[in-house]
Amino acid sequence: MINLADLTYDELADYVKSIGESAFRAGQIFRRIAAGAECLDECTELSKALRERLSSEAEIRLPQIRRKLVSEIDGTVKYLFTLADGNLVETVVMRYRYGLSICVSSQVGCRMGCRFCASTLNGLVRSLTAGEIAGQIIAAQKDMGERIGSVVIMGIGEPFDNYDNFVKFLKIANDPRGLGIGWRHFTVSTCGLADKIERFAGEGMPINLAVSLHAPTDEQRRELMPVAKRFTIAEILSACDIYFEKTGRRVSFEYALAEGKNSDLASAAALVRLLRGRNCHVNLIPVNPVKERNLIRGSRKSVAAFMDYLNNNGINATLRRELGSDINASCGQLRNSEENRKEG
Repeated sequence: MINLADLTYDELADYVKSIGESAFRAGQIFRRIAAGAECLDECTELSKALRERLSSEAEIRLPQIRRKLVSEIDGTVKYLFTLADGNLVETVVMRYRYGLSICVSSQVGCRMGCRFCASTLNGLVRSLTAGEIAGQIIAAQKDMGERIGSVVIMGIGEPFDNYDNFVKFLKIANDPRGLGIGWRHFTVSTCGLADKIERFAGEGMPINLAVSLHAPTDEQRRELMPVAKRFTIAEILSACDIYFEKTGRRVSFEYALAEGKNSDLASAAALVRLLRGRNCHVNLIPVNPVKERNLIRGSRKSVAAFMDYLNNNGINATLRRELGSDINASCGQLRNSEENRKEG
């Protein structure tokens, strides 16, 4: 069965024309899906005969809410969604003064193996389709009854490891006939697949790029991120330079601070030497405690000292605001606990 939520507007128009209908019908279906329709019977603009005809070979499959946690501290909402095949993904909606922002997953699990991330513990199960990624926005927006204005693709999975579906998702979510989210309101986070960064720079989608750097040297980075064996920091920075040149979008570098690994002032000095002269921003993240890992979060004093060193030496750095700490809003933890409970 065709999942209509997986189709861009142009693909949907081609499909309805292939069965003898006007492309006008595609616009009606596309809008209904973006509004949260979960079956063709909810597309009431279509005749009953057309809905029945479509239902013989097509359907609308959106993620279903399995669990929902709401932070009593800051109102952050964490969803555990069930996909049509029973797999689970996590999505987090954060409330800022400018509105709602959502963090979506791009894969079920992840094969990148980053030591500080709970999402990688059981490896990659499969990649999500474009409709399953967009469906997280649609389902959360429908449940909350509020428009979500910005998107970070920073949940479970490596988006560039699911390149084609990720790019297709962006086309669906950006389309003004549906969700209508502007390019500058998207941020994609990657662990540094340099070849895919260069490829994406040519897609004509000027979205924000966040690269998980997490160390100033290749030796340190290999201890934390297996992907560092494939791409050196020099290769990643070269790809980022190309991205900035083609899109005009400043690149952010994410840096998870782990005590005794990458959080000393010598590492800060090396990071300054690495990034000096680049139009970039460093987003510092005290490492999240993951019981299966042995990484330790630094003290507030050491984190502040690291950030001050960067700022005092010409590198713009901020500390990521922690949201939803009472509901374990960091990606991977809720899914892992649910999978473990099912196995038990």
